[in-house]
Amino acid sequence: MSDPATLWETLSPSDVTPEVVANLLSSIKDDLWVVAACADQLVDTENDDVALQRRLLELGLERTLSASIRAKETSLVGEGSSTQPSSVVAHFNARPEDAELCHVRRLLLARLDRLGVYEKMVEALSDDDGSDIEGSVDIDLDGDDWDDDPWAEQDNSSPKTSTKTKAKLPFTLTIALTAGLLEQAILLASTSLLKPLQVFVQYFFDSLWPHRFKILENIPEHVDPSRFAFLLPSLESSSSLEQPWPHLALRDELDWTETPNATEALAQVSRPEWATLPAVSPPSSTPDALSPSELELWYKKRVDETIEASGMIDIALSLVQHGASQGIPDLDSLGEELSLLSRLVYDTSKDDEDDEDWTLARWRAMDPSTVVSAYLAHSSPDSLQNDVQRLVMPYLFVLESRAERDGRADPDLPQRLLYEHVLNASLERVADVFEASKPTLPQGKRILRNDEDMARLALACLYGNSSLDSWPTMSRIFECLPAWELDGRDGDGEEDAMDMTIVSLGEFVQPTTTHSYSSPSELLVFFKPLPLISLSRALDILDVHLESGEILSRWGVPAPLSWFLQSHHKEAEQRAWANKMARRAGGDVETIQTQEDWEWLLGDMLKLCGKGEHGLKGAFGLIPRDDVKKIFFSGLLSTGAYDIAKSMLAHSKKLKLSAQDIEEICLSCSRELYDNASSGNFRFGEMKMAYDCLEVARESPIIRREKDFIEATSRLSSFNIVSRPGLPISPIEIRLTKDRLSLVSRVLSSNEDAYRHTEVILDLGDAVAEIKALAMISETAMQAEDFKLASENAVRMVSAVEHLRSSRPNDPFVEEANLVSWVCAFQLGRQSEFEDTQQKLFFLGKALEFCPPGAYTRLEDAYLEQPTAISDVQSRSARRPTRQQDYNSLAGLSGAASLRDRLQQFHMPSPPLLNTPDAAALASKTFRSVRANFSSFRSHSNDGEGGAQGSIRSLPRSVNAEEVQKQASRALSAGIGWLIGAEE
Repeated sequence: MSDPATLWETLSPSDVTPEVVANLLSSIKDDLWVVAACADQLVDTENDDVALQRRLLELGLERTLSASIRAKETSLVGEGSSTQPSSVVAHFNARPEDAELCHVRRLLLARLDRLGVYEKMVEALSDDDGSDIEGSVDIDLDGDDWDDDPWAEQDNSSPKTSTKTKAKLPFTLTIALTAGLLEQAILLASTSLLKPLQVFVQYFFDSLWPHRFKILENIPEHVDPSRFAFLLPSLESSSSLEQPWPHLALRDELDWTETPNATEALAQVSRPEWATLPAVSPPSSTPDALSPSELELWYKKRVDETIEASGMIDIALSLVQHGASQGIPDLDSLGEELSLLSRLVYDTSKDDEDDEDWTLARWRAMDPSTVVSAYLAHSSPDSLQNDVQRLVMPYLFVLESRAERDGRADPDLPQRLLYEHVLNASLERVADVFEASKPTLPQGKRILRNDEDMARLALACLYGNSSLDSWPTMSRIFECLPAWELDGRDGDGEEDAMDMTIVSLGEFVQPTTTHSYSSPSELLVFFKPLPLISLSRALDILDVHLESGEILSRWGVPAPLSWFLQSHHKEAEQRAWANKMARRAGGDVETIQTQEDWEWLLGDMLKLCGKGEHGLKGAFGLIPRDDVKKIFFSGLLSTGAYDIAKSMLAHSKKLKLSAQDIEEICLSCSRELYDNASSGNFRFGEMKMAYDCLEVARESPIIRREKDFIEATSRLSSFNIVSRPGLPISPIEIRLTKDRLSLVSRVLSSNEDAYRHTEVILDLGDAVAEIKALAMISETAMQAEDFKLASENAVRMVSAVEHLRSSRPNDPFVEEANLVSWVCAFQLGRQSEFEDTQQKLFFLGKALEFCPPGAYTRLEDAYLEQPTAISDVQSRSARRPTRQQDYNSLAGLSGAASLRDRLQQFHMPSPPLLNTPDAAALASKTFRSVRANFSSFRSHSNDGEGGAQGSIRSLPRSVNAEEVQKQASRALSAGIGWLIGAEE
């Protein structure tokens, strides 16, 4: 038979059983060897065999009992006296095996204590339903991966067994017996095994109390504080210090080896190789109880950490509530904030995409108005009333209570903040609030319970809103307002006050560079002082403005409600909007298509200028009814719907205008279209509209003249006149040209054969202009050597002058016509290449008849020279001067520049907003023209000896050279004056 000790050493851990322990170890006589074997043998099986481990520990304690008794007995000094460390040390030195056995006994007792606590933790583990351990799992015995396959056939033949994994502690029995207590507590805390943790800390209080906050730090922040309330600090009222945990004793009494004397004696004789349990003394320990202020700081820190780590406001609130219940001071305010924040996070309506992170710091940074808005941000119209009563009002009452506690009592605070939210809310939300505040609802269920304040808020919100398309929503708000019966009350004074308020409001809401928008809060200041009667009148005015706004919006010209305040006493504003309505609505093809649509528009415009049910004027109330009709008719004409305009004038009962008004409107619209036209051709585009517009009115001289002007513009445009290089002249430039002859000049100078179209050019409107035009055409024909056409136009010119002189002898324009005609006649009569002698004599005679007195002598000499020039044509043909020299000679004799030169100097005056010519350039050009005329005069006077002598001989002998010079100077001055347009 083998030695028991040897057999024990050969056993594997799985072979060790309580029976083996009893049979083998009990038979060994060496106590120290058996005790060492029991201490070394730790159960490390899958199921943590507690019974086996207990049997080993108990056997070891049995074999150490005799040594403990011997040490205790030898240490007694006298009967009834306690043990002394010195005697125990002497005994241990005398018998070292007893010392070692007593030391191991202490170790085995500690392990037995841990084993008992371990068993209690396992029992508590089955009741801990909130731990982070594995839960129940379903095991499919057939191995199917999916039990919810929709295509799988139903088959009940494969049974499934539902089992639950056995809950386990996060460490084995071996670790429980040998590891440090704090490490085990931290492991239990981090896995949220709080009931086992409670058992653990209760039995090991002395070792773990100094490290209580280290254990609390490792409990996850999302765990409900009620589950570890046994660990949370509390305040002892009697001492005003932290109250220790409730704790339990491991055993009723200590073993002798655990007494202080035995512990001291063993410490003196201990050896390094003796096994010990790990000490629990990390540097983070807090052995002393904390003060109330320190506990308050810990709770607040834990709250911040909880919200920061998990965002779970309810957990933080539970923590604060527990702390307050345990007497921790100054947590009430924090609890209030967390309670209000928890309502915002958990009790408000949420969108599917709402994932905001709420923290206590963010909450504290929000002002009350923002908080109210956050409470109601996702409230539906159906839930709004309940949300206000359930969420907003408690918050407002808390604010009121805080203000009262701080010595700043403000009973109006809840109402003021609620009104502020309404003033800053969107129009849809305002409508929801007012629908939940109807006067027909029970007083306790209304959000806004004061009828007069409702009216003031509605006025401020509506007039402070800049929306142009929310008229249905605004009507919803108006329909919720109260209606007061004010019969029999004298309200004249209050109505005047309301009218003054409207005027003040109109000035206030007028946009400026420093104040571009008036908020509802600002407008409420105007409505607050109004009494009941004034508020009632204000609501009547609001009703009219809402109706007017809907009409304007219908026709595509919406205006914000504030505009009705601005234009309430401003006719110019109303006229501008009426014109906008008539023209923009008419220009919208989708809105206006038939005559019925136009009559509808006219009816609405007339409605806006009328009075409502309470005698209040509409949006166009300052515009006379007839003026509204004129504005409408002007808008109708501007769209080109002339057939509809004629039909409405003939058949519509609403559109009755006088002939004069129709004529004026047609002329105005026609001129507007003319001025905006880009082309002068009246066959298409806006010029055609301008011409057709005149057809709506009856034919009259002024209508005829306007048509002629449009036709003349079209003719002039056909000559492709340009205002600047590459830019055709526009109709507006033609209208703004004061001297219409400049256009004729530009036509003749820029088109070589334009003089052939006499009738087109002559369509200018008055006799003097016609005379000047004929002179220009004749001059241009002479330059082209078309003397036949030049003679015909000159004859027409002479006839026109004679008719003008006979019909209007005292007309100041007769002198101007004479000046133009005698120069033209004289030039044509002096033409050497013009072979019709009779015609030349006729023109020279007419020149003599029309010329001023100062030119008689020179014309007489030219007339006397004519026969010689005719008879000597052949002899002078070889030395005949050029045509330009002959013109210069003529200019020298007549003292006037040629019409051709004048044509070249014509400049069409530009309108003020177009390109104004540079004054210096114009002066320079005029000077060059004068210098050219002067040079021509001198050139002709010195052109050849014969010419000079002939000219001198043609003068009377009594006229000397000085007189010739004076006459030449006068002629030059007259020529320059005619050239630059000076009047005689």
